[in-house]
This record gives sequence, C-alpha cells and structure tokens, in this order.
Amino acid sequence: SHASSKDEAGKEMCDNGNALSLEYDAAGKLTVPYTYSVSWVQNTKVEWASRWDYLLNSSNQVNVQWYSILNSIVIVLFLSGMVAMILLRTLHRDIARYNQLDPEDPQEEFGWKLVHGDVFRPPRKGMMLSVLIGSGAQVFMMVTVTLVVSCLGFLYPGNRGFLLSLGVVMYVCFGSPAGYFAARIYKSFGGEKWKSNVLLTAFFVPSIVFSVFFILNLVLWGEGSSSAVPFGTLCGVLALWICVSVPLTFVGAFFGFRKPAITFPTQTNQIPRHIPLNPSTQGGSREF
Repeated sequence: SHASSKDEAGKEMCDNGNALSLEYDAAGKLTVPYTYSVSWVQNTKVEWASRWDYLLNSSNQVNVQWYSILNSIVIVLFLSGMVAMILLRTLHRDIARYNQLDPEDPQEEFGWKLVHGDVFRPPRKGMMLSVLIGSGAQVFMMVTVTLVVSCLGFLYPGNRGFLLSLGVVMYVCFGSPAGYFAARIYKSFGGEKWKSNVLLTAFFVPSIVFSVFFILNLVLWGEGSSSAVPFGTLCGVLALWICVSVPLTFVGAFFGFRKPAITFPTQTNQIPRHIPLNPSTQGGSREF
C-alpha cells in the first residue's frame, strides 16, 4: 500500500543517515503521526485462578509491613494501658470521695473536677445524640469487619466493586447494634419517646446518605458517565435498607430498652453549674 511504501522509504532514509523531511499541507499545518505496536504472548503455564499471585506475592515487603504494624500496635496498647491504669486509679479514688459527700455542698476543686457533678447530666438534645451514637456504632462495626476481611485476604482484587458491596452489606446487617446502643443511651438520658428514637435511628442518617448519593448519581446520569450506578442497583440497595436494616434496628432497640439504664459513677447536681462566658466572644479583652 501507499502508507507502507512511505514507511519503507522513511526507514531507508533513516538507515542511510539522511534526515527525514516533513511536508506541510496546503493550510500550513504540520501533522506528525505517532504509532506503536503491541504483541501479546499467551502464557499457558499460569492458570486463570492464580493469575494475581505474581502481584500479591512478588515482594517480600509484606512480612516487613505486618511486623511494623504489629510492633506499633503492641507499643500503643502498652502505653495506653499504663496511662489507663493510672487514670483509673486516680478517678476511682476521686469518684469514691465524691459519692460520699453531698453534691450540693461547696467544695474546693480546680480544673476538670469543678464539673464532676454536671458531666453526666442529660443533654438538651438527648434524642439526636443517642441516634448519632447508634449510627456511629453501626458505621464503626461495618468498617471494622471490612478491614478485617481485607487484611485476611478474602477480597478478590479482580472485582473492583466487591469492597463497596461488602461495606453496604455489612452496614445493613449491623442495624441491630445501632438500635441497641441508641435505645440504651436514650433510656439512660431518661427519654420516653422510644418510638421516635427507633424511627430516627433507622431512617435519619441512612436517608441523608442515600439522598446525597442519589443526587450525585443523577448528575452522573445527566452527564452520561459510565460510573453512574444503575437504577436497578439503587432499588436493590433501597430494598436492603427497608427490608433488612430497618427490622434489625427495631430488634436491637427492643433488646436495648429491655436492659436497665446505664448507671453513672457520680451523682448529678440538681442545679446546673453556671458556665461563665468567654470575654473574647463579647469583644472584651482578657488579662493574663
């Protein structure tokens, strides 16, 4: 062909040491084509099921990384345990002394000990706090199980969406801990609207996340992106949430409300302690 003859001519000029001339078109533009060729060689010695082994086991640094991680974890646990023992001994002695005294009697304290009678006072927004604590426990357990499964090597690297699918399934399955912790915290605050607590735990945080994800997915649909989640998949996730996560949340809340309320280690003062305003927020000056 004409293209192959030109390539052969250009190759002969390069082999002869002559410079290859480039010609401009009628519009005065110069077009330089870049081409490349790829040759695929089939390796029949590697089986299909073990095609990722040379990537997963090609380096010996994996053992070194695990050793460093375990070493760091042991050091952190050891130091945290020492600090926790010191704090527990100190707090146990202070708590025992506070429980023997009348909480309304004036005491000469300083620092954080000034608010020992107000630390466990039920907050004004106890409903929302308990709901967020329950949702946080659900997310924490989902992340923990997903990380453990990933570290043990059960995640298949060829399936890119398996990690996200595992996270969604784990979040749905851990609806019971969310309802349990939310119910126990709310009962400890003296709340009585248990129906509202269960409904908010089951729908508040998941509905916000699903709404934001759906809006972003609508933008991807409008742009024609291939990364947009199909409508059938969204319906499947919604069905898992309604049919699995919500009933599990009700089951966990049922057992949570049956448990006795959490007893706090110190007594709460009947009169809340006055919190002085910060002069810097009122435009004043603070003297040091």
